[in-house]
Amino acid sequence: MTDAARPTVADAIRAASDRLFETSETARLDAELIMAHVLGIARSDMLLRAMRDEAPAEFEALVDRRARCEPVAHILGHQEFYGREFLVTPDTLIPRGDSEVLVEAALELKRDAERVLDLGTGSGALLLSVVAETQAEGVGTDRSPAALAVAHDNADRLGIEDRVRFHLLDWREEGWADDLGRFDLILCNPPYVEEAAQLDKDVRDFEPHSALFAGPEGLDDYRIIIPQLRNLMTDRGVAILEIGHEQSGAVSEIARAAGFEVALRRDLANRPRALILT
Repeated sequence: MTDAARPTVADAIRAASDRLFETSETARLDAELIMAHVLGIARSDMLLRAMRDEAPAEFEALVDRRARCEPVAHILGHQEFYGREFLVTPDTLIPRGDSEVLVEAALELKRDAERVLDLGTGSGALLLSVVAETQAEGVGTDRSPAALAVAHDNADRLGIEDRVRFHLLDWREEGWADDLGRFDLILCNPPYVEEAAQLDKDVRDFEPHSALFAGPEGLDDYRIIIPQLRNLMTDRGVAILEIGHEQSGAVSEIARAAGFEVALRRDLANRPRALILT
């Protein structure tokens, strides 16, 4: 195609939306986000000012990646979460809007927390969102060195690296928490997907399985983590755990057996999403 025949931004987005329709429920949004990324401007600015401009040649290659179900966040290299932009890679879960309920609950219940722990921090989205909104100091743990590198980068980008520390730790190993101390607030989004669950291709083929799957019922990590929380909490500490929307009963039973009182929080779709343990 010659330069003279190159489509406008609007035409290219329209064609990409049609192409992505069969593989994405958000085809138009995907196309717009990818185009704005290639143009190097905000999506809102693109929609207001750039739709009649010539479409950049690089756009098609990125649409090809999305057509193969690669997540948009991986193509862009970042994902918005609780009003901030977080770097993401295939080594971390992509932060999702459903998880924002954990941050909201944390700020409502323990905005005065002095020390916050995030177990399985991944990109650091939960921990760094809470630390950025408060005066707390934070500690994040993960068993993936690559994930911790992403979390470090996100802390640097947000300018809160001096209030956050990260540790390479695995809650499946004996003595992993011996030197962490106690915390006013504990956050955790553990693996909770059943091994036989049918996941969308963009999750199954592109996000780390070690952060997704947790045994035949999706409960293996809860059974390990919850009984250990008491030794990590201050006397008035609170733990907030993300759960699958059909797991509230099972995880609540595990928590009560460990001596906790349990409260439930729902996400924007009114599905069970977080358990608060006190």
